Amino acid sequence: MQKNKKTLIITLGDPQGIGAEITFNALKKLPQNKADFIIIGDKFSLEKFTQFSNVKTCEIQSNFKKENKHCPTQWGADISFKAVLKALELLKNKKAQGLITAPISKEGWNKIGVKWTGHTELLKHYAKKEGALMMFKTSKLMCALASEHFAIKDLSKVLTKKRIKNSLELLFKITGKKTPVGLSALNPHASDGGKFGTEEEKILIPTVKEFRKKGYNLTGPLPADALWQKHKEGVFKAILCLQHDIALVGMKLAATEPIVHITAGLKFIRTSPTHGTAFDIAGKNKADYKSMLEAIKTACDLTK
Repeated sequence: MQKNKKTLIITLGDPQGIGAEITFNALKKLPQNKADFIIIGDKFSLEKFTQFSNVKTCEIQSNFKKENKHCPTQWGADISFKAVLKALELLKNKKAQGLITAPISKEGWNKIGVKWTGHTELLKHYAKKEGALMMFKTSKLMCALASEHFAIKDLSKVLTKKRIKNSLELLFKITGKKTPVGLSALNPHASDGGKFGTEEEKILIPTVKEFRKKGYNLTGPLPADALWQKHKEGVFKAILCLQHDIALVGMKLAATEPIVHITAGLKFIRTSPTHGTAFDIAGKNKADYKSMLEAIKTACDLTK
């Protein structure tokens, strides 16, 4: 490893999934002068990374018994959760400047009693007053989420005016105040004047008016189909979606290149690929590494 070279951490995610495979194949395609890496995972997954001169490894051990099967297990969940905690410790101590996370199993984390449903919720807790914003990006598309992994029945309670305003403020901090940004509605047809819900009338429309009065280039709330069509056409440079599937379905249909997941608003850069553990193909060398490669490249480019 070279002095004065940026250092990034990669957590390999659930060891029963495709994290180690896609990370290894991505690093083979990345010039070794791009950055140094600290890779955190279980002993078995780390063995193959010794061939890279710009990589240090950090082994995580678990008290759970290793199960040789590709599905959510307590052992795999424990390894992946402890890896993220170790990464946060290293980042806090300024041993690295950025974090790339391979997929974890939310079901697995639940099995061992982790109270956070995924990376973003844990990082939001870690960020505390700074806040954090889940985003998805390509060279032409930028989509942020005001809520992450919540049941549909809970959204009306989760999506407070304060939460939406905080999300918009973080997004505009990234894009700039004058950048055209679109806000999604929550209900079908943006509630059709209150026929299908009151969130638009009581929360979203007043929020848009408030931001526009302060000089922000914000439009909405718009139904999901109209919002994504305008974003794809370039009318909006970024959009804020209120619910997980409004963001992810639109993004994956509109994107024509690999998508990178970014957590904005932290003191460090965090990126990840936009897919899951893929237990069904793990260990078969079938997994597409391109989203992980883009996640690593993005972290390299954004880290100062």
